[in-house]
Amino acid sequence: MEFKHISVLLQETIDMLNIRGNGIYVDGTLGGGGHSYEICKRLESGGRLIGIDQDEAAIQAASLRLENFKDKVTIIRSNYVNMKKVLEEQGIHKVDGIMLDLGVSSHQLDTTARGFSYKEDAPLDMRMDTRMDISAKDIVNGYSEFDLYRIIRDYGEDKFAKNIAKHIVRIREEQPIETTGQLTEAIKAAIPAKLRMNGHPGKKTFQAIRIELNKELEVLSSTLEDMINLLNDNGRLCIITFHSLEDRIVKSFFRNKENPCTCPPSFPVCVCGNKSLGKVITRKALLPSEEEIVNNKRSKSAKLRVFERHI
Repeated sequence: MEFKHISVLLQETIDMLNIRGNGIYVDGTLGGGGHSYEICKRLESGGRLIGIDQDEAAIQAASLRLENFKDKVTIIRSNYVNMKKVLEEQGIHKVDGIMLDLGVSSHQLDTTARGFSYKEDAPLDMRMDTRMDISAKDIVNGYSEFDLYRIIRDYGEDKFAKNIAKHIVRIREEQPIETTGQLTEAIKAAIPAKLRMNGHPGKKTFQAIRIELNKELEVLSSTLEDMINLLNDNGRLCIITFHSLEDRIVKSFFRNKENPCTCPPSFPVCVCGNKSLGKVITRKALLPSEEEIVNNKRSKSAKLRVFERHI
Protein backbone atom coordinates (compact mmCIF):
# COMPACT_ATOMS: atom_id res chain seq x y z
CA MET A 1 0.00 0.00 0.00
CA GLU A 2 1.26 3.46 -0.93
CA PHE A 3 2.28 5.51 2.11
CA LYS A 4 -0.19 8.37 2.37
CA HIS A 5 -0.03 10.96 5.10
CA ILE A 6 -1.03 14.61 4.92
CA SER A 7 1.33 16.72 7.00
CA VAL A 8 -0.60 18.69 9.62
CA LEU A 9 0.14 22.36 10.38
CA LEU A 10 2.87 22.15 7.76
CA GLN A 11 3.48 25.82 6.99
CA GLU A 12 3.05 26.86 10.61
CA THR A 13 5.66 24.33 11.75
CA ILE A 14 8.16 25.28 9.07
CA ASP A 15 7.73 28.98 9.87
CA MET A 16 8.15 28.35 13.58
CA LEU A 17 11.32 26.29 13.13
CA ASN A 18 12.96 29.51 11.88
CA ILE A 19 15.21 27.47 9.59
CA ARG A 20 18.80 28.53 8.97
CA GLY A 21 20.29 27.38 5.69
CA ASN A 22 23.37 25.83 7.28
CA GLY A 23 21.61 24.54 10.38
CA ILE A 24 21.09 21.01 11.68
CA TYR A 25 17.50 19.85 12.19
CA VAL A 26 15.84 16.73 13.56
CA ASP A 27 12.47 15.33 12.56
CA GLY A 28 11.84 12.85 15.38
CA THR A 29 8.67 11.44 13.80
CA LEU A 30 9.63 11.32 10.14
CA GLY A 31 6.47 9.63 8.83
CA GLY A 32 6.15 10.12 5.08
CA GLY A 33 8.66 12.97 5.17
CA GLY A 34 6.25 15.84 4.50
CA HIS A 35 7.66 18.22 7.11
CA SER A 36 11.21 17.06 6.38
CA TYR A 37 10.81 17.77 2.68
CA GLU A 38 9.97 21.40 3.42
CA ILE A 39 12.89 21.66 5.85
CA CYS A 40 15.29 20.23 3.25
CA LYS A 41 14.10 22.72 0.61
CA ARG A 42 15.39 25.49 2.86
CA LEU A 43 18.77 23.95 3.67
CA GLU A 44 21.92 25.19 1.95
CA SER A 45 25.46 23.83 1.80
CA GLY A 46 26.36 22.56 5.27
CA GLY A 47 22.74 22.17 6.29
CA ARG A 48 21.63 18.78 7.56
CA LEU A 49 18.48 16.88 8.50
CA ILE A 50 18.30 13.80 10.71
CA GLY A 51 15.03 11.89 10.28
CA ILE A 52 13.97 9.34 12.90
CA ASP A 53 11.05 6.92 12.77
CA GLN A 54 10.35 3.48 14.21
CA ASP A 55 7.95 2.45 11.43
CA GLU A 56 9.61 0.57 8.56
CA ALA A 57 6.94 1.67 6.06
CA ALA A 58 7.57 5.31 7.01
CA ILE A 59 11.32 4.89 6.58
CA GLN A 60 10.84 3.48 3.08
CA ALA A 61 8.37 6.19 2.05
CA ALA A 62 10.44 9.06 3.45
CA SER A 63 13.65 7.73 1.88
CA LEU A 64 11.94 7.84 -1.52
CA ARG A 65 10.42 11.28 -0.94
CA LEU A 66 13.72 12.81 0.22
CA GLU A 67 15.84 11.13 -2.46
CA ASN A 68 16.77 14.47 -4.06
CA PHE A 69 18.20 15.70 -0.75
CA LYS A 70 20.20 12.58 0.15
CA ASP A 71 23.43 14.59 0.47
CA LYS A 72 21.82 16.50 3.36
CA VAL A 73 19.62 13.77 4.92
CA THR A 74 20.33 10.90 7.29
CA ILE A 75 17.39 8.60 8.03
CA ILE A 76 17.50 6.26 11.02
CA ARG A 77 14.99 3.65 12.15
CA SER A 78 14.57 4.22 15.86
CA ASN A 79 12.21 5.70 18.42
CA TYR A 80 12.73 9.40 19.09
CA VAL A 81 13.23 8.50 22.76
CA ASN A 82 16.74 7.51 21.59
CA MET A 83 17.35 10.89 19.92
CA LYS A 84 20.36 11.90 22.01
CA LYS A 85 22.11 8.56 21.38
CA VAL A 86 21.21 8.59 17.68
CA LEU A 87 22.71 12.06 17.27
CA GLU A 88 25.84 11.19 19.23
CA GLU A 89 26.40 8.26 16.88
CA GLN A 90 26.29 10.78 14.03
CA GLY A 91 28.81 13.01 15.80
CA ILE A 92 26.16 15.62 16.54
CA HIS A 93 25.85 17.18 20.00
CA LYS A 94 23.78 20.30 19.27
CA VAL A 95 21.09 21.11 16.71
CA ASP A 96 19.19 24.19 15.57
CA GLY A 97 15.70 22.76 15.60
CA ILE A 98 13.68 19.68 16.48
CA MET A 99 10.14 18.80 15.51
CA LEU A 100 7.71 16.06 16.52
CA ASP A 101 4.38 15.24 14.87
CA LEU A 102 2.90 12.91 17.47
CA GLY A 103 0.21 10.27 17.30
CA VAL A 104 -0.71 7.73 14.66
CA SER A 105 -0.18 8.43 10.95
CA SER A 106 -2.89 8.29 8.28
CA HIS A 107 -1.01 5.41 6.69
CA GLN A 108 -1.07 3.41 9.91
CA LEU A 109 -4.79 4.07 10.33
CA ASP A 110 -5.60 3.27 6.72
CA THR A 111 -3.51 0.10 6.49
CA THR A 112 -6.10 -2.37 7.74
CA ALA A 113 -3.58 -5.08 8.62
CA ARG A 114 -1.87 -2.78 11.14
CA GLY A 115 -4.93 -3.05 13.39
CA PHE A 116 -5.10 0.62 14.42
CA SER A 117 -8.58 1.33 13.07
CA TYR A 118 -11.90 0.48 14.67
CA LYS A 119 -13.58 0.92 11.26
CA GLU A 120 -12.19 -2.27 9.68
CA ASP A 121 -11.94 -5.83 10.99
CA ALA A 122 -8.30 -6.90 11.28
CA PRO A 123 -5.92 -8.63 13.67
CA LEU A 124 -5.45 -6.63 16.89
CA ASP A 125 -1.97 -5.18 16.48
CA MET A 126 -1.43 -1.38 16.83
CA ARG A 127 2.38 -1.63 16.99
CA MET A 128 4.08 1.48 15.64
CA ASP A 129 7.28 -0.56 15.54
CA THR A 130 6.47 -4.01 14.18
CA ARG A 131 9.65 -5.37 15.82
CA MET A 132 7.93 -5.16 19.22
CA ASP A 133 7.23 -8.50 20.92
CA ILE A 134 3.79 -7.60 22.23
CA SER A 135 0.73 -6.22 20.45
CA ALA A 136 -2.68 -4.82 21.35
CA LYS A 137 -3.99 -8.39 21.48
CA ASP A 138 -1.70 -9.10 24.44
CA ILE A 139 -3.02 -6.08 26.33
CA VAL A 140 -6.69 -6.83 25.62
CA ASN A 141 -6.36 -10.47 26.62
CA GLY A 142 -3.67 -10.25 29.28
CA TYR A 143 -4.32 -7.14 31.37
CA SER A 144 -6.42 -7.44 34.51
CA GLU A 145 -9.85 -5.84 34.55
CA PHE A 146 -8.52 -3.07 36.78
CA ASP A 147 -5.58 -2.31 34.47
CA LEU A 148 -7.86 -2.22 31.44
CA TYR A 149 -10.15 0.15 33.33
CA ARG A 150 -7.18 2.29 34.33
CA ILE A 151 -5.79 2.78 30.82
CA ILE A 152 -9.21 3.34 29.23
CA ARG A 153 -10.03 5.88 31.96
CA ASP A 154 -6.65 7.66 31.90
CA TYR A 155 -5.60 7.42 28.25
CA GLY A 156 -9.02 7.24 26.62
CA GLU A 157 -10.76 9.57 29.06
CA ASP A 158 -13.87 7.45 28.58
CA LYS A 159 -16.60 7.71 31.22
CA PHE A 160 -17.66 4.15 30.40
CA ALA A 161 -14.16 2.79 31.13
CA LYS A 162 -15.26 0.56 34.00
CA ASN A 163 -18.06 -1.06 32.04
CA ILE A 164 -15.91 -1.48 28.92
CA ALA A 165 -13.19 -3.25 30.92
CA LYS A 166 -15.80 -5.52 32.52
CA HIS A 167 -17.24 -6.49 29.11
CA ILE A 168 -13.81 -7.16 27.62
CA VAL A 169 -12.94 -9.51 30.48
CA ARG A 170 -16.29 -11.30 30.31
CA ILE A 171 -16.05 -11.87 26.56
CA ARG A 172 -12.41 -12.99 26.57
CA GLU A 173 -13.26 -15.64 29.19
CA GLU A 174 -15.38 -17.31 26.50
CA GLN A 175 -12.83 -16.88 23.72
CA PRO A 176 -9.75 -14.66 23.11
CA ILE A 177 -10.39 -11.27 21.54
CA GLU A 178 -8.10 -11.35 18.51
CA THR A 179 -9.52 -8.83 16.03
CA THR A 180 -10.46 -5.15 15.98
CA GLY A 181 -14.01 -6.19 15.11
CA GLN A 182 -14.33 -8.36 18.22
CA LEU A 183 -12.99 -5.57 20.40
CA THR A 184 -15.38 -3.06 18.84
CA GLU A 185 -18.34 -5.33 19.55
CA ALA A 186 -17.25 -5.69 23.18
CA ILE A 187 -17.06 -1.92 23.52
CA LYS A 188 -20.45 -1.37 21.90
CA ALA A 189 -22.03 -3.88 24.27
CA ALA A 190 -20.71 -1.86 27.22
CA ILE A 191 -22.26 1.44 26.15
CA PRO A 192 -26.04 2.02 26.04
CA ALA A 193 -27.13 2.57 22.42
CA LYS A 194 -28.79 5.90 23.19
CA LEU A 195 -25.49 7.22 24.59
CA ARG A 196 -23.36 6.35 21.55
CA MET A 197 -23.80 9.81 20.10
CA ASN A 198 -20.38 11.42 20.08
CA GLY A 199 -18.41 9.64 17.39
CA HIS A 200 -17.57 5.95 17.20
CA PRO A 201 -17.86 4.17 20.57
CA GLY A 202 -14.52 2.43 20.02
CA LYS A 203 -12.48 5.57 19.40
CA LYS A 204 -11.40 6.30 22.98
CA THR A 205 -10.64 2.70 23.93
CA PHE A 206 -8.59 2.10 20.78
CA GLN A 207 -6.65 5.29 21.52
CA ALA A 208 -6.02 4.17 25.09
CA ILE A 209 -4.74 0.73 24.09
CA ARG A 210 -2.51 2.22 21.39
CA ILE A 211 -1.00 4.74 23.82
CA GLU A 212 -0.39 2.03 26.42
CA LEU A 213 1.15 -0.40 23.93
CA ASN A 214 3.51 2.09 22.35
CA LYS A 215 4.26 3.90 25.64
CA GLU A 216 3.55 7.18 23.87
CA LEU A 217 3.18 9.42 26.92
CA GLU A 218 6.17 7.92 28.72
CA VAL A 219 8.34 8.37 25.64
CA LEU A 220 7.26 12.00 25.28
CA SER A 221 7.74 12.86 28.97
CA SER A 222 11.15 11.19 29.21
CA THR A 223 12.56 12.80 26.05
CA LEU A 224 11.57 16.47 26.43
CA GLU A 225 14.53 17.29 28.69
CA ASP A 226 17.00 15.74 26.23
CA MET A 227 15.50 17.66 23.31
CA ILE A 228 15.73 21.02 25.08
CA ASN A 229 19.36 20.32 26.03
CA LEU A 230 20.22 19.36 22.44
CA LEU A 231 19.25 22.81 21.13
CA ASN A 232 21.74 25.51 20.24
CA ASP A 233 21.10 29.07 21.40
CA ASN A 234 17.86 30.29 19.75
CA GLY A 235 17.16 26.74 18.56
CA ARG A 236 13.51 25.75 18.57
CA LEU A 237 11.50 22.70 19.59
CA CYS A 238 8.18 22.37 17.74
CA ILE A 239 5.70 19.72 18.89
CA ILE A 240 2.36 18.86 17.29
CA THR A 241 -0.02 16.99 19.60
CA PHE A 242 -3.39 15.39 18.88
CA HIS A 243 -5.02 14.86 22.24
CA SER A 244 -5.26 16.61 25.57
CA LEU A 245 -2.90 14.30 27.47
CA GLU A 246 0.03 14.96 25.11
CA ASP A 247 -0.73 18.67 24.95
CA ARG A 248 -0.88 18.96 28.73
CA ILE A 249 2.55 17.34 29.08
CA VAL A 250 4.13 19.66 26.48
CA LYS A 251 2.41 22.82 27.74
CA SER A 252 3.42 22.17 31.35
CA PHE A 253 7.01 21.27 30.45
CA PHE A 254 7.53 24.35 28.27
CA ARG A 255 6.07 26.62 30.94
CA ASN A 256 8.32 25.11 33.60
CA LYS A 257 11.46 25.52 31.46
CA GLU A 258 10.63 29.16 30.84
CA ASN A 259 9.96 29.88 34.51
CA PRO A 260 11.43 27.14 36.73
CA CYS A 261 11.57 29.28 39.88
CA THR A 262 10.14 27.43 42.91
CA CYS A 263 10.37 30.34 45.36
CA PRO A 264 7.16 31.39 47.15
CA PRO A 265 5.49 34.43 45.50
CA SER A 266 6.18 36.41 48.68
CA PHE A 267 9.97 36.26 48.14
CA PRO A 268 11.28 39.59 46.79
CA VAL A 269 14.06 37.86 44.82
CA CYS A 270 14.66 34.33 43.56
CA VAL A 271 16.86 32.22 45.82
CA CYS A 272 16.14 28.72 44.43
CA GLY A 273 18.79 29.09 41.74
CA ASN A 274 16.71 27.57 38.94
CA LYS A 275 17.47 29.29 35.64
CA SER A 276 15.18 29.76 32.69
CA LEU A 277 16.17 27.74 29.61
CA GLY A 278 14.34 29.94 27.12
CA LYS A 279 10.89 31.13 26.26
CA VAL A 280 7.58 29.76 25.05
CA ILE A 281 6.97 31.17 21.56
CA THR A 282 3.34 30.05 21.39
CA ARG A 283 1.44 31.55 24.32
CA LYS A 284 -1.61 29.84 22.86
CA ALA A 285 -1.20 26.70 20.81
CA LEU A 286 -1.38 27.18 17.04
CA LEU A 287 -4.39 25.41 15.54
CA PRO A 288 -5.17 24.30 11.99
CA SER A 289 -7.16 26.71 9.83
CA GLU A 290 -10.74 25.97 8.85
CA GLU A 291 -9.48 25.30 5.34
CA GLU A 292 -6.99 22.69 6.57
CA ILE A 293 -9.66 20.96 8.65
CA VAL A 294 -11.96 20.78 5.61
CA ASN A 295 -9.14 19.27 3.52
CA ASN A 296 -7.93 16.94 6.27
CA LYS A 297 -10.44 16.02 8.98
CA ARG A 298 -7.71 14.33 11.03
CA SER A 299 -6.06 17.71 11.59
CA LYS A 300 -8.99 18.94 13.69
CA SER A 301 -7.49 18.12 17.09
CA ALA A 302 -3.91 19.16 16.24
CA LYS A 303 -2.08 21.74 18.37
CA LEU A 304 1.39 23.16 17.77
CA ARG A 305 3.50 24.45 20.66
CA VAL A 306 6.98 25.94 20.29
CA PHE A 307 9.85 26.58 22.71
CA GLU A 308 12.99 28.59 21.93
CA ARG A 309 16.19 27.75 23.81
CA HIS A 310 18.27 30.57 25.26
CA ILE A 311 21.73 29.73 26.57
